[in-house]
Amino acid sequence: MTAIHLNKFLLIFLSMLFSLISCMSSHVFSAPPARPNILFIVVDDQSPFDLQIYNPSSILDTPIINQLAAEGMVFDSAYHMGAWVGGVCTPSRHMIMSGRTLWHIPDKPGRLNNPHVTNSHLVPPDLPQHTLPAVFNQAGYNTMRTCKNGNSFAAANELFTVRHDATRRGASDEKGSPWHTKQVLQYLQNREDSKDSNPFLIYFGFSHPHDTRDGRPELLSKYGAVNHTDQDTLPPANPKHPHLPLNYLPAHPFDNTHMNVRDEVGVSGVWKNRDEHTIRNELGREYACSENIDIQIGCVLERLESMGELDNTYIFYTADHGMAIGRHGLQGKQNLYEHTWRIPLIVRGPGIKAGSRVQGNVYLFDVLATLCDLTGIDAPETNEGISFRSVLEGKSNTVRDVLYGVYCGGTKPGIRSVRSGDWKLIKYESKEDGVQETQLFHLADNPHELLVDHHHVAVTALTGVTPHPNQKNLADEQTHAAIRAKMEQLLLAEMRRLDDPYRLWDQPDDGLTVPEIPSPSAKNRKRQRKFK
Repeated sequence: MTAIHLNKFLLIFLSMLFSLISCMSSHVFSAPPARPNILFIVVDDQSPFDLQIYNPSSILDTPIINQLAAEGMVFDSAYHMGAWVGGVCTPSRHMIMSGRTLWHIPDKPGRLNNPHVTNSHLVPPDLPQHTLPAVFNQAGYNTMRTCKNGNSFAAANELFTVRHDATRRGASDEKGSPWHTKQVLQYLQNREDSKDSNPFLIYFGFSHPHDTRDGRPELLSKYGAVNHTDQDTLPPANPKHPHLPLNYLPAHPFDNTHMNVRDEVGVSGVWKNRDEHTIRNELGREYACSENIDIQIGCVLERLESMGELDNTYIFYTADHGMAIGRHGLQGKQNLYEHTWRIPLIVRGPGIKAGSRVQGNVYLFDVLATLCDLTGIDAPETNEGISFRSVLEGKSNTVRDVLYGVYCGGTKPGIRSVRSGDWKLIKYESKEDGVQETQLFHLADNPHELLVDHHHVAVTALTGVTPHPNQKNLADEQTHAAIRAKMEQLLLAEMRRLDDPYRLWDQPDDGLTVPEIPSPSAKNRKRQRKFK
């Protein structure tokens, strides 16, 4: 080989070697992609049907939430599993924190509303150490929380490294929703000042729109509402009020097993009233508080964008449960109609297709598994939720086929529900009052679960809605007997699978002993009233 050929060979070899080293260096030594941040936003008592993304006829103005939906994914079938206590927030927030199902979570200290709470096989004594803040702390995330006080998982809440909790349901910036925003903005400022580059998980909770719904004056005026405080009079009519809900009723047609709960008889501004003026005014107050929340979320998103953190942050927007406010003649959250059992859920973040919409069939307790999956963290062994990352990535539309719901905070066994496809069954029983009711709805044909009562002329004159003949409870229709039987079997199967300790009047008792729930002590009753 001549010297010229040798030099040419060496040049080619060295060039190839340099290219290979450069390629390996860029592959091996480049900085790993930054782990994503989490901003988990949860509001208190909000029906998905308040929002335009679920109810286009709503006049509630939420441009920031609408923008999140336009840039992310909206879930049309997201639920909380239910409650064994009138303060539905308590089990809902325990499920969010723990990723566990309703009958496998603890109650507040000293309370035994869940009959399994002392069973260590079903309710792990060390559960707080496997909750959302504990898991993310161990994974090297900075964790921050602001939310209301009470009716939550206190032992888990205490584990956030930065925590500023207070119940803020007033109209001023210091006593209302802006207070929670202030805590998040201060945290972000401290992060920027300290040049902290660790990923963060911010639990951004609001005390509103839960009552008392004292909104900012300019927002109350926008929706024609007043903070009505005189129980002996009705609030004034105002053309700017939101319209009555499509499924409004002046009274629920039967005892739903907890008609004397505080939410149905003691909410300031409503009390036991279900007349048009009261309900429309209360919806106006709800909307005023919800729009203020939208404004506050916008402030935080703007700050994240200015810091360059927004594009690497997964944003979850949801509520702990829905709310009635006149729908079906009810006021509170102690029922299993869609307006209350369902929750709003929007997710925006890396890899999520903008403007996408899915069924989902998710529960709130799936959030823990999903957040772990998105951030590359192993979900705790105690977790029972299903990650819906595959749904967020557009690889699937749902994570389960059957959804189960419970409310038994009043007389027992209370209310149970099951949904499969477009069919939904609700059953009510009070052994004390002799209530035994069954409802069957086809949600594609009757999405607002209209009853025969919604067909009455006096009701249609108020709502402007004339239901179709088949928009009613179909439980006693012979043509749907087979569907009802199938749904009854699905409900029983879910009750067995999920360790429901009760059985309904037309179900086998499975040899279960009817649980005896002791009354709370006077001290705990006082705390319960305080932390509504």
